[in-house]
Amino acid sequence: MYETILFDVDGVFLSEDRYFDASALTIWELLYSENYLGLSQEEFNTSYDDEAIRGIRECIFKKDQILKEYKSRGLNANWDMIYITFSYHLVELMAQIKDKETNKIEKWLENEIDYTTLEEMKQVFAVHSCKPNYDAVLHRVKNLKEIGKALILEINKQAEEELGVKTSIFKSKSKLWSICEHISQEWYVGDEWVLTSTGRPAVQTGKQGFLNDEKTLGSPEDIQNLLRFVRESGINVGIGTGRPQLETLKPFQHLNWIEFFDTNHIVTADEVLFAEKEFPESPSLSKPHPFSYLFAWAGKDTALESILKWGLPVQNGEKILVVGDSLADLFAARKMGCRFAAVLTGLSGKSARAEFEMHQADYILDSILDLKELLTARLFS
Repeated sequence: MYETILFDVDGVFLSEDRYFDASALTIWELLYSENYLGLSQEEFNTSYDDEAIRGIRECIFKKDQILKEYKSRGLNANWDMIYITFSYHLVELMAQIKDKETNKIEKWLENEIDYTTLEEMKQVFAVHSCKPNYDAVLHRVKNLKEIGKALILEINKQAEEELGVKTSIFKSKSKLWSICEHISQEWYVGDEWVLTSTGRPAVQTGKQGFLNDEKTLGSPEDIQNLLRFVRESGINVGIGTGRPQLETLKPFQHLNWIEFFDTNHIVTADEVLFAEKEFPESPSLSKPHPFSYLFAWAGKDTALESILKWGLPVQNGEKILVVGDSLADLFAARKMGCRFAAVLTGLSGKSARAEFEMHQADYILDSILDLKELLTARLFS
């Protein structure tokens, strides 16, 4: 029997759709709002119905093909997906003017891209009537060779190949990455919560947010009953998620799930970002790095330095079960020496089964609700 179960959230308990919607809207805003590149002459809109959002997402992510490419390479963080996608749009836009604006491109690629750089780009792109090339961005993403966070550094290589300028400005947690993150949070939490979520006011107001429009992957009552069964079976539970704390705790409180968790064992993107700032010499701690799950297992009262130096695989790792929907979760579990249960309720749905089988997931479940049958079988075997 397992002593501990560590859960991901998106694609396991809650649908990822709203995060992907917010991601698409973020890139849409970066491309078309006057606050950023302003590639459209129409006034930018911040209010869309579901049909319009679906159309924007199909355009930006090419009917989710781009998202699936990221997932298949172990990239799990929406902020990174946004940053990589928009960065490739910038490369493509610069490629349209590389013979006419060589000096400007060289200047833009010398230092990190910030709000001032985006304003300069907007002026130049307008003169040359530049337009986004969605197919070209999909082609570039399909040609990515690395996995996880290393995908970000590949942008520098492709920029050099396409533009003939050596650069190293595309990197995790850059100024442009932070701009992407902030816009994404504006869309997801809305005007009401953006200051609480980010510590910064909204640049573009008028967003309702998706925080109160979460979609559960099973009825809230059935998931609540599952969590009750797990706890009554004497199993410890924890969470390792790429969601920020606000976007994890608020829905779990609203859905009456939070009572089954000890918040000392809920690790979110906030803890990951804090740890990366405290230990800047460490590699990226986002999944597929096992930090989130390791910290959730040990508890947040454990010293960060101890977590980062923890010997892997962990002792008695076979008594820990990680439940997730992505290869990033599987890779993290493997590094910890834990068992892994894949659920087929993520972006790729049931078509992800072949991928999980190829990587030899210990269990493959149609949904989180099937976990009860798995645990019951082990309990009485």
